[in-house]
Amino acid sequence: MPADKSEKTAAVKKTAAEPKTAPVKNVKAAAETKAAPAKKTKVPAEPKAEAEKKPKAVKAKKTETVKKAAAEAAPVGAVPVESAPVEAAPVEEPAETTPRRSVAFIGSECYPFVKTGGLGDVMYALPKALVKHNCDVKVILPRYRCIPWEYQQKMVYRGAFGMDLCADGRSYYVGIMEYVWDGVVYDFIDNEEFFNSGNPYTNLVDDIPKYCYFAKAALAALNYMDWIPDIIHCHDWQAALVPVYLRTLFDNTKLSRARTILTIHNLKFQGVYNIPTIKYWSGLPDYVFNKDALTVNWVDANMLKGGLTYSNAITTVSPTYAWEIQTPAYGENLDPHLRYHAGKLRGIVNGIDYDIWNPQTDKNVPHNYGADDVLEKKKANKRALQEELGLQVDDGKLVIGLISRLTDQKGLDLVNAIMPQIVDEYTQVVILGTGDPMYENSFRYYENAYRGSVCSCIMYDEARSHRIYAGADALLVPSRFEPCGLTQLNAMRYGTIPIVRETGGLKDTVEPYNMFTNTGNGFTFDRYDAGLLLDAINRAKTLYFENRWCWDEMVRRDMDKDVSWDSSAAQYKELYLQLT
Repeated sequence: MPADKSEKTAAVKKTAAEPKTAPVKNVKAAAETKAAPAKKTKVPAEPKAEAEKKPKAVKAKKTETVKKAAAEAAPVGAVPVESAPVEAAPVEEPAETTPRRSVAFIGSECYPFVKTGGLGDVMYALPKALVKHNCDVKVILPRYRCIPWEYQQKMVYRGAFGMDLCADGRSYYVGIMEYVWDGVVYDFIDNEEFFNSGNPYTNLVDDIPKYCYFAKAALAALNYMDWIPDIIHCHDWQAALVPVYLRTLFDNTKLSRARTILTIHNLKFQGVYNIPTIKYWSGLPDYVFNKDALTVNWVDANMLKGGLTYSNAITTVSPTYAWEIQTPAYGENLDPHLRYHAGKLRGIVNGIDYDIWNPQTDKNVPHNYGADDVLEKKKANKRALQEELGLQVDDGKLVIGLISRLTDQKGLDLVNAIMPQIVDEYTQVVILGTGDPMYENSFRYYENAYRGSVCSCIMYDEARSHRIYAGADALLVPSRFEPCGLTQLNAMRYGTIPIVRETGGLKDTVEPYNMFTNTGNGFTFDRYDAGLLLDAINRAKTLYFENRWCWDEMVRRDMDKDVSWDSSAAQYKELYLQLT
C-alpha cells in the first residue's frame, strides 16, 4: 500500500476514535427546551429515583415553565397535551420481577396503523409482549397520511421543533403526535413534506431522504421529550442510521448512554444509494463513509451496513437465518461484514399474537374451535371455504392453501412448475396474494384450467386468510429464503399442517414428520428443487389418506405447540439485560 494511502487510513481511524462531533444546533436546542410528557400517557419525564430527590417547589416551577414553553411552541390549533383525551387500555401487571428496562422501538411500520409485511406484525406484537416482561416501551413511527383516520383523530399533540438535517444546514419541522394503546406508547413523527404519500414506501429516490430524516428525528424527539431509554431497538434499513447518528451527532447528549440493537427482518433490502446523496441528506460526518462503515463498492453508501457497524447488538428473526446470512448464498454481499460482526449477532424466532390468531375466538372464522374439537370443526370450516370460493364441496378432499406475496423469494416458481401434478381428483388448491404479474396470471390460468379444484384469489384480504388457515388441511411455504416466516406459525395455530422448505425460520419452527416414531409437526424438503417439493406434498397426501389417525395427532400437536411471542420476548428481555 502506498505510504500516503496508509497515512490517510490511519488519519481516518484516528478521527473515528476521537470524541465525535457535537450535536447539531437545533438538536441541542430541542434538548434544552424539552417538554415533559403528559401524565395520562404514564411515561415518566425522568427516572423516578432522580425525581424524588428534587424539592417539590423546584419540580412545580419546572413543570410550570415547561407547560408555558410548550404552549408557546405549539402550532395554532394544536390540542393541549393535558386536555386531550387519550384512549388507553388497562395496563396488565408485569408477569415477572426481573429488572425493569425502558425500550424505544424505531421502525417504519406497525400494525394496525400501517403494515406491508411481517415487520408491521413484529413492531406491534413484540412491544406488547415486552410490557408483560417488565419493560417500559415506546414505539416511534412516521405519521404517514395513509394511517386510518380512526387512529389519527385520537393522536395527542406532544410538541414540535426545528431540526437541522442536511449537510448544508437545511432545517425541517419535526412534530410529535402520541397515541397510547395496550400499555404501549406510540409516538408519530409528523412532517407533511416527507410522509404525505399514500404508501410508506414509494421509490428509493424519495425513500432515502425520508428515512434519513426519520432516523434523526426519532432521536431528536426522544431528546425533546426527555425520555432516555436503556435500549433503542431499530428495525431494518429504514431505521439503520439511528445507531450511526447516536454515536456521532448525538454523542454528547443524554441519549448516548442508551445501547442500540438493530434487527434484520430481510437482508435483501439495505438502503443503498450513491455517497453524495446520502451524505447530503443525512448530514453525517465524512469519517463514517469508509469501507468499514457505510461505504460499499467505493461509490455507494449502504445505510443498513452503517447500522450494523455502529449498533451494540444485531439480531435476526431466526437462528438459522443468522447463520445463513453469513454465507455468500444468503448474505446479499454483506456476508463478510456480518462474519466480522458475528460476535454481536444472534437469532431470535418471531412469534404470533394470540389475541389476533386464535381459532377459538376469531370472528373471521365461521366455526370457532380448539384442540378438543378441531377435527369436526375443521371439516365444517373446510365446507364453508369450499362454498365461499366456488370449489367442489367435499369433506374427503385434501385442501392445500398458499398465502403469500407472489414473488420469486416465496418459491412460487417451484409451485408453478408442478401445479398439474399437485391437482388431482382428491386435491384442491387455494391461493391468496398479490405480487409479480407473471405469477398472478399463471395462477389465474390454473384456476380456469382446473375450475372447481383451484381458486386463485389475487388480492390482499386479511379476513379471508383467516378462513383459509381454518379451512385448509395443509399450507405451502416453499420459500427460496425465509428470515422467519409467520404463515407456518399461523397455520400450526389453526391446526393446518405446514409443508415447507428447510431454510431460515421455517427450519427452526417446523420439525419434519417421522413415520417411524410418529413425531414432527410438518413436511419439509431441503434443496430448492421442484421435484423435492412435489415429493414433500405427496408424503403429506399419503399420510392424510392412508394413516389419517397419525395426521390427526399431528394436527393436535401443532395446535398445542407454543408459537406465541412470550418466549421470544423473554429472549429479547435477556438481551436487553446483558447489554445494560
